[in-house]
Amino acid sequence: MLEEFYDLKLVAISLAVAMFASYVALNMTERVNIARGAIAQWWLMGSAVTLGVGIWSMHFIGMLALHMSIPLGYHLGITLISLALAIVVTWFALYQAVQPTLPMKRLIASAVVMGLGVASMHYLGMEAMLMDPSPEYQPWLVLLSILIAIGASGAAMWIAFRLRGRERGRRTLWLRMLASLVMGSAIGGMHYTGMLAASFPLDSVCRMATGENLDDLTVLVITGACILCLVALTLSVLDVKLERRIGKWMQLASSLEEANHELVHRTLHDHLTGLPNRTLLESKAADILQKARKNRGSFAVLFIDIDGFKTINDSLGHYIGDTLLVEAAERLQQAVSAQDIVARLGGDEFVILLDGAKSEDAILVAEKIADVFREPFIAEERELYISISIGVAIYPEHGGSYRELAINADAAMYYTKRTGRNGYSFFESFMHIDTQERLDMMLDLGAALEKRKLVLMYQPKFDASTGEVVGFEGLLRWRHPKLGTVLPGQFISLAEKSGLIIPIGEWVLNEACRQMREWYDTGYPHWHVSINLSALQFAHERLLEIVKETLARWQLPPQCLTLEITETVAMYNVRSTLDMMHQLNQLGVRISIDDFGTGYSSLLYLKRLPAHELKIDRAFISNLGQGNEMDDEAIVSAIINLAHTLNFRVVAEGVETAKQQACLQHLGCDELQGFGLALPMTVEQVRERYANYCKA
Repeated sequence: MLEEFYDLKLVAISLAVAMFASYVALNMTERVNIARGAIAQWWLMGSAVTLGVGIWSMHFIGMLALHMSIPLGYHLGITLISLALAIVVTWFALYQAVQPTLPMKRLIASAVVMGLGVASMHYLGMEAMLMDPSPEYQPWLVLLSILIAIGASGAAMWIAFRLRGRERGRRTLWLRMLASLVMGSAIGGMHYTGMLAASFPLDSVCRMATGENLDDLTVLVITGACILCLVALTLSVLDVKLERRIGKWMQLASSLEEANHELVHRTLHDHLTGLPNRTLLESKAADILQKARKNRGSFAVLFIDIDGFKTINDSLGHYIGDTLLVEAAERLQQAVSAQDIVARLGGDEFVILLDGAKSEDAILVAEKIADVFREPFIAEERELYISISIGVAIYPEHGGSYRELAINADAAMYYTKRTGRNGYSFFESFMHIDTQERLDMMLDLGAALEKRKLVLMYQPKFDASTGEVVGFEGLLRWRHPKLGTVLPGQFISLAEKSGLIIPIGEWVLNEACRQMREWYDTGYPHWHVSINLSALQFAHERLLEIVKETLARWQLPPQCLTLEITETVAMYNVRSTLDMMHQLNQLGVRISIDDFGTGYSSLLYLKRLPAHELKIDRAFISNLGQGNEMDDEAIVSAIINLAHTLNFRVVAEGVETAKQQACLQHLGCDELQGFGLALPMTVEQVRERYANYCKA
């Protein structure tokens, strides 16, 4: 027999190639389990080619490691057939491994098929040398090599099946590497057992021998196999990273979509009761009105006000008041049918739209509402007996538009209050006498400017992380000679209708800048003062000129002034809003988007606004820290993250408890404001409270 010996370096390289190919194939198989459709099939084919080429390369390098006293060569066609056979049987094995289940019977049968295929590949590769005479094989070693091939195939399929779907991590990586060592060693064991089974007679001649050095072929096979494995591994790793990045983006997109849906819902619904708000009510009213006109039908508008609610709210606290409003909303919904609309306008005012109702239908509903409100309300083990006043207007008898019906139902409701409460009234024309009271209030408001009955209160704003005062919001109050202190919500609408909002706004701006100049001179240059602008003020053609003149009058640095506009105002006319905000921004004045979350902002426009801060509406703050309103915390977190991404500072208003404060600090809010931190103060109270405040 011819003397044989092996190049041990090539033997080691052949085993390394088999192990490396096994690792890459296992890595790629994981992509098959994650991908779907045609992409999964491409990953499966890539895994089969990689492992098949790896097995074949290990076999061929092992053949090249064999040295005999005669020159050797290999038939190209037979060699390529053995390569194709390796890829086919590998695909078959990996296909079995990626199935949802791998029963023992199918595992054994598949292992036999693949093992026979791998053994056939090996012995076909041996035949590629075209030895004359043919090699002599020891049957028991041939059988052993086939059994090793079957065992290696079974192990490969079982390992690939067991490792799929595991969470990524260091443990999975080590298991995959260990599995690659086992698979590579088993494949190598099969090959070298098969080689050991062959003996070559002394007069053997290789008919494919050309006398050329096979070193170049060895380098080519090793390099080609390694490059293929590296490319496959790189693609697999890049796909994993791409999947992770896409997953993060999808998660972020999903979170933003959920937050956006919630914001849209809150835009159209009352935050406390969950009822439709004014915006949704007017939309529903327009639909009902259109249907009534088309069908020449009718519908009813009911305005409802809880008698004595302000007394309950002021004496027993806002929590009791809120509980009462929620229970009242539930009772109103129980008193009407599913097709009717119950909405809350604000405070203790509710509106009901009765679709298709006539006068007699409205009477039945009004009496039913009165009945359900006669039952006591339970709040913190306290029984509260309340009554309601209802005003009713019917289309088309009492108005041809929703606005007209709403005004008339409101007048009827106030008539019910004046005539004893606890009942209902249908609108009649004489009820418009109440408008005289509003006219008187409008005249008083005009005189308030001249008589200096308007004052500014100042509510501190605190740095969330340090607790230091960073500025104040100027809050307008009207000292009415008969009504006492009147809040803006009670007279701003009158000011806007009468045109007084512009001179009142100029007075507020001038007074706030004058006071800020005083603070600036007394050692508080790091403070800033903020004031609110209504929609009419922001749209006024002289706004920029008025701001410039006021800042110049008091020689106040523009960064000390913050102008707050609501989200709805900012989104009303985006083009003009952007133009005005850019001009104010160039002037150096800070812009704040107030009541954020109650309007319907477009993120596309929001990122273009040259604003400096967002103020989260108090409706989102009220339930923080209670442990039962995760939606509010998620929304606030999303708003803060979004604002910081757009380089806005975030101010939370309406902070009333230490738990709310702690939650907002944890979420990364920048500034806090609310009754729980400090009440609105007069200038004298600010001076007394912060007389010893650390000056910048």
